[in-house]
Amino acid sequence: MGQRITIDPITRIEGHLRIDCEVDGGKVSKAWSSGQMWRGVELILLGRDPRDAWAITQRICGVCTTVHAITSVRAVENALQLEVPLNAQYIRNLIILAHAVHDHIVHFYHLSALDWVDVVSALKADPDATSKLAESLSSWSGNGKFEMRAVKERLKGFVDGGQLGIFTNGYWGHPAMKLPPEVNLLAVAHYLQALDVQRKANKIVSILGSKTPHIQNVAVGGVSNAISTDSYSTLGVERLLAIKGWIDELADFVKNVYLVDVAAVGAFYADWTRYGAGVTNYLAAPDIPLDTKGTQFALPGGYIANKDLGSFKPIKTFNDDYWVKGVEESAKHSWYEGSKALHPYKGETKPQYTDFKEDGKYSWLKSPTFYGKPAQVGPLARVLCMLAAGHEPTKKYATAALDTVSALAKTKVGLEAMHSTIGRHAARAVSCAVQVDMLADQWQLLVNNIGKGDVATFNKPVFPKGEIMGQGFHEAPRGLLSHWVVIDDGKIKNYQCVVPSTWNACPRNEKDEPGPYEASIAGNPIADPERPLEVLRTVHSFDPCIACAIHVTDTESGSAIAVSAK
Repeated sequence: MGQRITIDPITRIEGHLRIDCEVDGGKVSKAWSSGQMWRGVELILLGRDPRDAWAITQRICGVCTTVHAITSVRAVENALQLEVPLNAQYIRNLIILAHAVHDHIVHFYHLSALDWVDVVSALKADPDATSKLAESLSSWSGNGKFEMRAVKERLKGFVDGGQLGIFTNGYWGHPAMKLPPEVNLLAVAHYLQALDVQRKANKIVSILGSKTPHIQNVAVGGVSNAISTDSYSTLGVERLLAIKGWIDELADFVKNVYLVDVAAVGAFYADWTRYGAGVTNYLAAPDIPLDTKGTQFALPGGYIANKDLGSFKPIKTFNDDYWVKGVEESAKHSWYEGSKALHPYKGETKPQYTDFKEDGKYSWLKSPTFYGKPAQVGPLARVLCMLAAGHEPTKKYATAALDTVSALAKTKVGLEAMHSTIGRHAARAVSCAVQVDMLADQWQLLVNNIGKGDVATFNKPVFPKGEIMGQGFHEAPRGLLSHWVVIDDGKIKNYQCVVPSTWNACPRNEKDEPGPYEASIAGNPIADPERPLEVLRTVHSFDPCIACAIHVTDTESGSAIAVSAK
């Protein structure tokens, strides 16, 4: 048996994730992914008014707040077959897209870039040469030599002061780090600039959603935003123009910095296109609805089996039976009662903690499957499904990214390289570029619709007697998110959330097949088992989000205690 590595907790993520690996012959031979916290929100919702579910479910997480609010109202609207006014769809779409752009920028620069960038090595860089390199790649205004000199001096101050501040605890000097000093300095400069840029996306969410995190404007039936062109206290011309200005600034950074940086990292780490593929069944939801019924979407979604884009089968509407009938969750290796795979409408959330048992139950996450198969969700699944659907904007940015990587690596890099650790980062940058353009499109649709005199934002829901069921899906930054609700006499009878990190971070399923994290880590090289950087690279490429509004279960009494981690 090889050496055992346990990383607990994985840092630079949201929540508590444990990864166990067996390392043999310099590579990972087997892995276990264990979610170390119990969500439990489903139990809080039982017996409540369905109109309140969105406000409660967005407390599942302190980062993914918006996405749970949107998905929850969609689930209840689906149960009621309630249409949503066009203005409400456009406003929701703007919030969704701004939140996604923010999430993507933060993920690459602030949560995962330090897996690839040796910050201390940047002190050896020539800032003028760094600027010359940067200006050869893009027209970004922050690439000048004075900017690079200032960043190097700032970084030198950290090191000379005996502490690296925000860059503390990186694996500096690790043998798996390959970037030249100038590229490292450029990445540090863009890391710092991204701290400012990401705020612009948050401002859009705050203006439209009243605050962020935890937006306040959504409701079952639409949004609460009042629209008027002659009032400063409503969503009017002044606020709409401010939003457009921030969209333009975000587009400049995403296309001229983020997309270029990911391509550059991909070129220098081209060997990482051979690692981290894991599960290559891909699942993504269509999103950005363009009508009141959820039958037309700006971004397509569907399912790809065994990385064959020719097998793509679309998910077409909010009522698509192909999607609704395909999802199940198993608790065979999860700390819940039972082991049989259940459809979410019949899902159970009954904790049964056993401690970590690698051949038994070892995670608080259940194991979702789509028609009995594990599936990878997230930006890679999203981009591949959009390419399979013939989505032209995705084809444009994916081609540009691969062409840039090929030029920098001096070898042809094709679509096959996307099925990898570094491919997930490339897909996320491509997805972000598509979404920042879509932000501008949705802004124009909203302005045009208001210009026609339409100011409606809400349709009142009416709950019937008896039992109804509904589900809502959303292609969140980390992948396909769905909420499933059973309503009886206007009260919640059952509620289940099947979230992106459940799909990806799940333990082995009912058939003992590994989940995407577990499968993608197997085969990764390990240069230094005491500093398992390579494991972090692959895990971080998924951007784990385990949860941050949690419960603690008392294993002696069995009682549950609500705890807020924010």
